[in-house]
Amino acid sequence: MEKNNQFLGHAACLGAYIIFGLNIILCKDIALSKEIPPIALFVFRAAGATALFWILSMFLPKEKMSQKDLCLTFLASMLGLFLTQISFLKAITMTTSIDASIMSSLNPVMTMFVAAIFIHEPITVKKAGGVAVSLCGVLLLIFNSIHINSGADHTTPLGLLLMFCNGLAFALYLGIFKPLISKYSVVTFMKWMFLFSLVASLPLGLKPVMEINYGVIEPKVYLEIGYVVLFATFIAYFLIPVGQKRLRPTIVSLYNYVQPIIAMVVSVIIGIDRLTWIKVLATILVFTGVALVNRSRAAGQN
Repeated sequence: MEKNNQFLGHAACLGAYIIFGLNIILCKDIALSKEIPPIALFVFRAAGATALFWILSMFLPKEKMSQKDLCLTFLASMLGLFLTQISFLKAITMTTSIDASIMSSLNPVMTMFVAAIFIHEPITVKKAGGVAVSLCGVLLLIFNSIHINSGADHTTPLGLLLMFCNGLAFALYLGIFKPLISKYSVVTFMKWMFLFSLVASLPLGLKPVMEINYGVIEPKVYLEIGYVVLFATFIAYFLIPVGQKRLRPTIVSLYNYVQPIIAMVVSVIIGIDRLTWIKVLATILVFTGVALVNRSRAAGQN
C-alpha cells in the first residue's frame, strides 16, 4: 500500500512538472507579446482555476474547513500561488532564459532547508547527495542547451531578486503546509487556495484586465492562455497536492528539475536544439538524484 501511494505521488509530481515545463515556454511567449500584462495573466489563471475547482467540488462529498485552517490556507495561497506566480511572471520579462533557469534550480535546495526547519525533515547525507547530483545534472543541461529566444536581452538585479523570491515562496509553501494539505481533499484545499489568490490579485489586476485590447490578440496567444489556465493551473495544481500528501517536500521540489528536461525535449522536437550525450547524462543525473532522495529515510539515516 505504501509503495502504491509513493508511486501515485511520483506520477502526480512528474505529470505536474511536465506540464510546468511547457508552461515556461508559453508564459514567456504570452508575456513578451506585450498584449497580456503579467498580473492580468495571473488573474486569468486564478479566475479559471477558482471556477473549475468550485464547480468540481459541487459533485464531490461536502468538506468543511475550520476557521483556523482557512487562515492557514490563506497564508499557503499567498506563498504557493500569489507570490510565486506574480514574481515568476514578472521575472521572466527581466531575466535571460539561462539566468532564470539557474535561479529556478535553487528551489529544491531551499525546500530541503525549509522542510528541515519547519517540519523537522532531516538533511541526511543521502538526501543532500541526491539534491547535489540532480543539481549537477540540471546545471549541466542548462549550460549545454540552446535556449528558446523568449527571454529578456539581459538580466536585471530586480529580475534575479524576483526569481529568488519565487523559489523561496514556493519552498516555504512545500516545507510548511504538508500537515494542512494532508487533512483535506485536494479539491477542497485548492478551491480555497485559488479563491484567496484571486481575491488578492483583483485590486492589482482588475484594471489591467479591463484595459487589454482583446481584438488584437492573435489566436495563438488565446490558445496559449487556454493551456496555461486549464493544464498549467487547474490540472497541474490538482496534481501537486496529490504528490505532497504522499512524498516528502524535498522530493516534490526535486521534480522542478524535470522542467528544463521538458524544455530540452521540446527544443529537439521543433528543431532548435539537438540531442547529445551530455544532455542524456544530465537527464540521468537528475533522475538519479530524485531516486537517492526518495530512498533516504524520513529520519535517522546518514
